[in-house]
Amino acid sequence: MNKYEVLYILQGDASDDAKTACADKFAALIAELGGTVTTVDKWGMRKFAYPINYKTEGYYVLMIFEAEPTVPAELERQMRNDENVVRFMVTKK
Repeated sequence: MNKYEVLYILQGDASDDAKTACADKFAALIAELGGTVTTVDKWGMRKFAYPINYKTEGYYVLMIFEAEPTVPAELERQMRNDENVVRFMVTKK
């Protein structure tokens, strides 16, 4: 099992329930694929360095997890398909 971290940005204008549901959904996806989530750190609303899709701020979430090498590809696929995710980056620690 490898250690990974993913930093993703959710739509800033989404409701608090939608943001929490998104964070829980991605943590559950990793657990479902056989990984373990170490920490989920919700940074909250932050301003972007430059506008993204005409928006100037978003909700940042950092998640650290351990999983097999195939899990990050599936996580990225799920994040690409989620309309609440603005940007994401998965890195191996």
